[in-house]
Amino acid sequence: MPRRPGKMEGQVVGGMLRLFRKRPPRLRAGSVQDNPGEAAKEPERAQEPCLPSFVGGQHFFEYLLVVSLKKKRSGDDYEPTITYQFPKRENLLRGQQEEEERLLNAIPLFCFPDGNEWAALTEYSRETFSFVLTNVDGSRKIGYCRRLLPSGPGPRLPKVYCIISCIGCFGLFSKILDEVEKRHQISMAVIYPFMQGLREAAFPAPGKTVTLKSFIPDSGTEILQIFASAVLERRIIFLAEGLSTLSQCIHAAAALLYPFSWAHTYIPVVPESLLATVCCPTPFMVGVQMRFLQEVMESPMEEVLLVNLCEGTFLMSVGDEKDILPPKLQDDILDSLGQLKTSEQTNENVSGPFVQFFVKTVGHYASYIKREANGQGHFQERAFYKALTSKANRRFVKKFVKTQLFSLFIQEAEKSKNPPAGYFQQKILEYEEQKKQKKSREKAVK
Repeated sequence: MPRRPGKMEGQVVGGMLRLFRKRPPRLRAGSVQDNPGEAAKEPERAQEPCLPSFVGGQHFFEYLLVVSLKKKRSGDDYEPTITYQFPKRENLLRGQQEEEERLLNAIPLFCFPDGNEWAALTEYSRETFSFVLTNVDGSRKIGYCRRLLPSGPGPRLPKVYCIISCIGCFGLFSKILDEVEKRHQISMAVIYPFMQGLREAAFPAPGKTVTLKSFIPDSGTEILQIFASAVLERRIIFLAEGLSTLSQCIHAAAALLYPFSWAHTYIPVVPESLLATVCCPTPFMVGVQMRFLQEVMESPMEEVLLVNLCEGTFLMSVGDEKDILPPKLQDDILDSLGQLKTSEQTNENVSGPFVQFFVKTVGHYASYIKREANGQGHFQERAFYKALTSKANRRFVKKFVKTQLFSLFIQEAEKSKNPPAGYFQQKILEYEEQKKQKKSREKAVK
């Protein structure tokens, strides 16, 4: 029988959850004068009266940049360099391309305007400030900056998150930078969907709010769809740039199935020579590097869940993923996940709601294994799923008992004279005791 998910499983499941959970940050819009120099370390130049004020319906920003300090080729000095840019614009006309190059070349200097005598640090107080760039036509762009020390051990160099916008609203962009900073602590991959949502949203009128969906905790509906597909042994392809992201997310998806074990094709990173795997008609769970996206999309595939980890989206799906799990049990999982507020809580406890899902749906399995005199057991499938009072739970279990996940689990249980004294059995006993106590309380009330 599979062992209980340990700390490493908790970390990778937690990491996967942080890639896919959602919450709608409410960013309140106000004029520049509403937030005079909030958290600013430099004079608030974004409040100059000649700067453009916001107008409802405008786009929020033009670029999000990360500017890091890189050692010069000659000497020991550092120079600021753009190490991340969103969006990366292509197919620009020559004049537009030259204008973009001038803008991007000027920005790093303003992100580190206080000289180049930097050294690696272990402590540094974050700073939020702004600058203004004036175009030849007199129009202006504002840079909103958050300079901080990246998380990690040992001495490190500061870096700057910089949002370039035509809108003068320091307080609002400070809040947006808060969200960017939180996402970067998890992964650069989860910054993209948030900023893409921001680019697609119209700037709100004064006093109004804008609600954005992004892949950071509180609901986790995407991870539930992956879990549901895995439970029914469907074909799942994960796409990402990095090898570690692919490996961790596939390991996480498999770990969510405890106490059951994925017994089909399982390739954390598919080599280019084996890309034909995605055409297999049998269940599989594989990871493919993003550079092979075109080949994957052009392959003849049927009923596959194609997960883009870089953007936190599904590129292909069967269409019924949200309806596989019983609605009440989906809500139970989401409620439990929503209570995990910190990374530590997520890593330690994220597997719990999924184990509890199996406790509530198939935890009564041992009572429906009929044993012969020699101890050999025989599973009473029909009586097992009919014992469930919830119609939704029964519909799910009737499908689940046909999977190899469940079949292998039950075969082991039929061979064993007693239920294994493991983590899953412990949770079953706890759940049964809770039900008894609930019935006792209900009787006492009557």
